[in-house]
Amino acid sequence: MVVALTIGAIGVVFGDIGTSPLYAFREALGQSAADGIDPSEILGVLSLALWSLLLVVTLKYVVFLMRADNQGEGGVLALAALARRAIGVRSRVAIVLGAAGAALFYGDAIITPALSVLSAMEGLRTIPGAAAVFDEHVVRLVTIMILIGLFFIQSHGTALVSKLFGPVCILWFLAIGGLGAWHIADELSILRVFSPYYGVMFLGTHGVTGLFVLGAVFLTVTGAEALTADMGHFGKLPIRIGWFALVFPALALNYLGQGAFALARLEQAAAAGVPFENQDWFFLMAPDSLRPMLVILAGMATVIASQAVITGAFSVTQQAVQLGLLPRMKIRQTSAAYAGQIYVPTINWLLLVGVLVLVVQFKTSSAMAAAYGIAVTGTMVVTTCLAYLVVRHRWNWSRPLALGVILPFLTLDLIFFGANILRVIEGGWVPLVVAAAIGLLIYTWVRGRGIVAAFERRQSIPLADLAAALAKRPPERVSGTAVFLTANPLATPGALLHNLKHNKVLHERNLIVSVRTADRPVVADEKRVQLERIDDNFSSVVLTYGFMESPDVPRDLGLRQARAKLGLDPMKTSYFIGRNTLKPDSDQGMPLWQDRLFMFLQRNASDPTDFLRIPPGKVVELGEQVTV
Repeated sequence: MVVALTIGAIGVVFGDIGTSPLYAFREALGQSAADGIDPSEILGVLSLALWSLLLVVTLKYVVFLMRADNQGEGGVLALAALARRAIGVRSRVAIVLGAAGAALFYGDAIITPALSVLSAMEGLRTIPGAAAVFDEHVVRLVTIMILIGLFFIQSHGTALVSKLFGPVCILWFLAIGGLGAWHIADELSILRVFSPYYGVMFLGTHGVTGLFVLGAVFLTVTGAEALTADMGHFGKLPIRIGWFALVFPALALNYLGQGAFALARLEQAAAAGVPFENQDWFFLMAPDSLRPMLVILAGMATVIASQAVITGAFSVTQQAVQLGLLPRMKIRQTSAAYAGQIYVPTINWLLLVGVLVLVVQFKTSSAMAAAYGIAVTGTMVVTTCLAYLVVRHRWNWSRPLALGVILPFLTLDLIFFGANILRVIEGGWVPLVVAAAIGLLIYTWVRGRGIVAAFERRQSIPLADLAAALAKRPPERVSGTAVFLTANPLATPGALLHNLKHNKVLHERNLIVSVRTADRPVVADEKRVQLERIDDNFSSVVLTYGFMESPDVPRDLGLRQARAKLGLDPMKTSYFIGRNTLKPDSDQGMPLWQDRLFMFLQRNASDPTDFLRIPPGKVVELGEQVTV
């Protein structure tokens, strides 16, 4: 079982970080190439890359952060939910950090497929005699075709092709590790870069240029967030085994091989008296005869890495919707066997548009690399801040101990974030704009929902008071069961009041049902339904779901333990949903432009009947006008 999970983890978890050797060393070295490249710069860049893998990925994520799981689930929103539960009434800071992390993740989700697939297809130009055929325009066209095909297959699910992810990625890591080991012999002294001396000296002697290089070096650790985000699918042990047994050794060997190969080429250029140029070291390491096969393998690996990020975007969206950060969206299950395999059409097509715009706008992977680091470093800063809340309030560490552990990680993250901020003009503005747009949507949606909820609270009356009044003066009764959906199970739903006011009838059995999201990924069936009997006419029901689950109200009201207490007959049950009409007003609530944005989100949100899995033919919608 552990072996199978480890193979699966290698195929999904490490796809992003595993394709970084395609461009990371080349881009980092290129940042110091303005006045020529000398051996100390190659050694310094390589030392920084290896120590980034050791400190950021191995120590921070694999050893430490993987301990901060939410019932086995990880990722920034799972961590935010855990922190929110830990700090209780002061949970707003956890939600704000979680929303910021989610917003930055979408920027990463747009850049990763574009950069990784384009960098792999640029390898076509290194094949002897192929450069004339595969010019920049052809490479971009091939990249666009692959990306369009990748996004178009999402609606069909990836259960079948995902079985190939593990074996292909294992082959990929063995290939890049072997390629690197073969070239270490070109310059055995390259092994000295395991000493941090070379990285520290490089930063100390290169000033601002050193910071630009550090920002590019960070490309070696992009994808580290996936180690915690996918814990729920594979578990900690398989991910750790995959990292220490295969992924980290393969990455280290490949970077060492690229460094040794570059040093050997530098010596050859100096001996021949010709200028030394930064090149596509990854593909040039392969013999001419094997390079076409390496390009094909790289293409497959980058498609897998892109698939993992797309799936991650779907998962983050589901969590954000469940936590109330985004409006309801149509979420489709693509696998009967695996609950985590979902498809979100809106996110899929928005990502495709963003990815294609990046490929067309930036043209080359080198131009696009500048846009990559900011989103990832920003997410890492957020994750580290949430980790402090967890260790301080959930694990009950003392403040000095919590700060002593977290501050070094936060300092490292802030240094990388600062280094990447320097590249805003080069393209780093892209993920910031995407994150700001998503952040604005989240803020507007949360604030607008708060205004509507406050209006409903003002208009509502306690359910117990209504039950007592109706007991004294009962209205006309009709047979069957009425289910009234509401956010507050203790207050009378607006739809119930409207039904009494306009239809002047009351069903013989009335359920006031509230759907809640817990700060945990999954809720067991036996804890799903909480029932409280008000009187002979009314019962209050609370359905609780984890933030990784999709609600299904009819199914869960029909669970054996609920059906025994409620006595529901599906054929005689009607569902009443309140649907208010929003009215913008510049003099109260939000600014007018934000009113219109909230109304747009509300109009385009998935229908509550679809989201709650209620049969459309059994729904009655009632509501009134609300000024936002």
